[in-house]
Amino acid sequence: MIARTWSVMCSAGQSHQATVSRRATVYRRWQDVGGLLADVFEAASDDDWQPPDTGSLQGDLAALNHESQESLTAQPPIVAALIAASFRSEEAARGVRRLWEDRYARCEVIVSRAVRRGELPPHTDARQLLLAATAPVYHRLVLLRTPPDPDLPDHAARTAVLAASAGAFVKSPPVGDT
Repeated sequence: MIARTWSVMCSAGQSHQATVSRRATVYRRWQDVGGLLADVFEAASDDDWQPPDTGSLQGDLAALNHESQESLTAQPPIVAALIAASFRSEEAARGVRRLWEDRYARCEVIVSRAVRRGELPPHTDARQLLLAATAPVYHRLVLLRTPPDPDLPDHAARTAVLAASAGAFVKSPPVGDT
């Protein structure tokens, strides 16, 4: 999804005049790389992506993790490069934070469906569960830069589901809400 957005943004920055370089066109439009990256992240949020719906919490989280692993290990490594570059610009960092906020907000439906199906206790904190389920994939691939492990997406999903089922991510209900 980010890779597709990147190619659209790059083509938008191409000069229509032969005498102007592409680099000059990019800098005239975005001022710096951080501005360009912020626009890439913003455009990536403006799509119709929806989280998987496999019929089970573990299936949904595993599918989400597989999708993330594929995205992070695709060649060329555009997503990993964009994430890394966001550490060099505050504007790009804000853009990537907005992108992740959007993605996690969209994924909260996974937890809502699981609560309705009785797989999770009421008041399960969706954000904390989603972070626990997806963090191992990002940690290993982005931070440790280890080769992809075909078992990791399923294992991370399974361990997060076990913890969530036991109430590890239940937040206290608001006062007066029983």
